[in-house]
Amino acid sequence: MNIKRIFGALLTALGIAGLIYTAVVFTNTTGGNRDIKQLIIYGVLGLLFFASGISLVRNTKDES
Repeated sequence: MNIKRIFGALLTALGIAGLIYTAVVFTNTTGGNRDIKQLIIYGVLGLLFFASGISLVRNTKDES
């Protein structure tokens, strides 16, 4: 069992959840009521987790 792959999958799932939450917040608020700081924070963290999870899964070699 490779811990790096499990951690990469967890980071990827957290990144997807962060991006989905950002999209939900973006669509549920109107023009003047958008909290830009919240959108930026969750969007950037979602992208960061997603990208690092994908690269961790991709670069980890299978050794049996």
